[in-house]
Amino acid sequence: MQVQLTAFLTYLQVERQVSAHTLSAYRSDLAKVIDWAKAQEIQHWRDLQVAQLRELVAQLHKGGLAGRSIARLLSAVRGLYTYLIREAVCQHDPAAGIRPPKGPRKLPKVLDVDRAQQLLDSPVADDFSSCRDHAILELLYSSGLRLSELVGLNIVDVDLAQGLVVVLGKGNKQRMLPVGSQAVAAVERWLAVRGQVKSHDQALFIGVRGRRMSPQLVRERVRLAGSRDLGQHLHPHMLRHSFASHILESSHDLRAVQELLGHADISTTQIYTHLDFQHLAQVYDQAHPRAKRKPTS
Repeated sequence: MQVQLTAFLTYLQVERQVSAHTLSAYRSDLAKVIDWAKAQEIQHWRDLQVAQLRELVAQLHKGGLAGRSIARLLSAVRGLYTYLIREAVCQHDPAAGIRPPKGPRKLPKVLDVDRAQQLLDSPVADDFSSCRDHAILELLYSSGLRLSELVGLNIVDVDLAQGLVVVLGKGNKQRMLPVGSQAVAAVERWLAVRGQVKSHDQALFIGVRGRRMSPQLVRERVRLAGSRDLGQHLHPHMLRHSFASHILESSHDLRAVQELLGHADISTTQIYTHLDFQHLAQVYDQAHPRAKRKPTS
């Protein structure tokens, strides 16, 4: 089983060119399946049956694993069996038709408009790191980028004259996004000081050693900005969530938000309608003299 798993992971890395994060998730999830299979004396992927996989899912759920994590594991299993069937190693997919247990869907945490303005209007020093970090914050909020999309940007991907950025999203799908005027100004300011560090890397955002910034470093810089300017925890995806929520609040155009975020399925985008309703409910509670509504979770 491990031999086939290694071959599958190599296929994902070389042919599919999935991100390191996705590769790590597949490896971790499928290792769980192998460990469980060995305990059940299952020696080969072709011997794993639907009923046995259901038993594993039930065991994981009973052990406290969240529904989303189980869904990710089942997705990894389906991906593996698609590969194994194509390679004529197996003839069936035991994960077909198995649905993960439903859990409570958590609404994403967002900054309200005033807090976002507070973060981005905070004073910015003229040094290398400050200009870079401010440009990162502005671009994340202006265009709703994923962390992987941001760190993958090269200088040529940004057209400051037109206010556009070209990003490579999930599934290697390219999309063109608008960049707001203040984000353009922040990136221009960053590019003016970027040359202070010698670099042969074409990455838009680099560290003090001249290499492309890692996702971990971007997370840390965003976290520091949140702590310093807002006194709260902040992560890159919160700025993406805030971007989506604020656009939807103003436009009520779910399809447009789906396109901007690069969601393949509009059901993924619909979670922001819950945030929009939450905002409207708060306005109602504050403004209507006879509201008397109980706060909703």
